[in-house]
Amino acid sequence: MSLYELAILGAATPDDRATLTATIAEMVGEFGLALNDEVIVHDGTSIFGRDKHTAFAAVYFGGTEQTDLEAARELVLSSAPVIPSVGLNADFNSTIPDFLQPANGFVRGTGDPAMSELAAAMLECVGLLRQQRRVFVSYRRVESRAAAVQLHDLLTARGFDVFLDTHDIRPGDPFQDVLWHRLVDSDVMVMLDTPSYFDSRWTRQEIGRARAKEIQVLRVIWPEHKPNKLTDLAETIYLETEDLEGSDGPIRETMAETIVLRVERLRSLSIAARYMSITGKLRADVQKIGASVEAIGAHRAIAVRLLDDRRIWAYPIVGIPTAEVFNDVANKARRADQREIPVVVYDHLGIRDTWVAHLNWLDEHIRAVRAIKVSEAGWTLAAWEG
Repeated sequence: MSLYELAILGAATPDDRATLTATIAEMVGEFGLALNDEVIVHDGTSIFGRDKHTAFAAVYFGGTEQTDLEAARELVLSSAPVIPSVGLNADFNSTIPDFLQPANGFVRGTGDPAMSELAAAMLECVGLLRQQRRVFVSYRRVESRAAAVQLHDLLTARGFDVFLDTHDIRPGDPFQDVLWHRLVDSDVMVMLDTPSYFDSRWTRQEIGRARAKEIQVLRVIWPEHKPNKLTDLAETIYLETEDLEGSDGPIRETMAETIVLRVERLRSLSIAARYMSITGKLRADVQKIGASVEAIGAHRAIAVRLLDDRRIWAYPIVGIPTAEVFNDVANKARRADQREIPVVVYDHLGIRDTWVAHLNWLDEHIRAVRAIKVSEAGWTLAAWEG
């Protein structure tokens, strides 16, 4: 039984379809999902047999000859998400059907031959990847400030919410509390590895805590710098002298684009790793108290059978839960006709105390969703009152 269904429609060539499908297969595989089993990719013919109760998203490739119009129109009428996509320099209005033009389009760039960005957008639509796109830039101001600011602006322009200490902490805020809060809510850390990076205890703590939270690290190594062995496991890009316009940056355009694209690909790997970690901790705690995990459902929900034989649905959340997340989980549980109140499961480590208090308040006053810390899952579920 499929948990997620996708569709590739329109003027996609056989090579386009094969490339995008292969990238989707790789990304969903990171969540332990298999193509043609838990995840199905439709074309313009099989789309009419899709399961309308399953999380779904489609991409429509624009072209001079518009095809799959009936299928695309049916999806729009049923309020299913369809991403209109065009190639670089293509005319959106003449290649995309008029009934799809109100949706924000996606431009496929030549710098992304694997279509990682488009695949990620589709997986965001079905809820496998969270829609928040967050990056943390770790650097030494004395050595790489210009490059850090450049990447902040470039990633922001590509739809990421980027944390840079000089830009994103308001005057009067507790600096380190805010910094750790933003770190644990990030999908990827971009580490600008310069000669004195590990001379600062703050940057040492940033890289250590990112790895402790299983956040993927993209290490960008400065020219002629021998990197510290502590970061051997990080994804790595080596800069040459000609890749920098000055000693602290900015980075030349072609290499900067390579960094941005690598961040996009690492993001899905990071979210998958953190989701699997929370799921594993939850499963272990459930088994400790004699309860059991029965199944994995749509939207990564986990069915847990308690000792009194009640079944609850737990939703592991990567990053920091918000009221918007609570609302999203409540809607997903209602659409899935789950009888018990859904339970948000999250890792509280690194979240500001004021935000944890806010989550406790939400848990007490919003009865459509409950929330528990994964480190306390067994303790809490052993005395679950629903």
